[in-house]
Amino acid sequence: MGALWIAHVKVLDDEAYGKYAALAGPAIAAHGGHFIARGGAYEQLEGNDRPRNVVAKFPSLQAAHDCYHSDAYQEALNHARDASERDLVIVETSE
Repeated sequence: MGALWIAHVKVLDDEAYGKYAALAGPAIAAHGGHFIARGGAYEQLEGNDRPRNVVAKFPSLQAAHDCYHSDAYQEALNHARDASERDLVIVETSE
């Protein structure tokens, strides 16, 4: 089964977050992930409003997990930690 990586982000520092994004994309791709939503239009219905919403699809929950814990993604994440407020979850799909 596949998995979705779902992030809700409020960017606080555009320059630093841009460095994160430049490194995160290749790390995600290296683990078989690809973006199916990335910062497009949205409607906040409940919960905290974080204006950047990102969904990436991975071939498995394990691949998404391995991506997050990889050296390449952790290097990218160093740029996002102080540059954003984030919620991130990986969810196994039923397909």
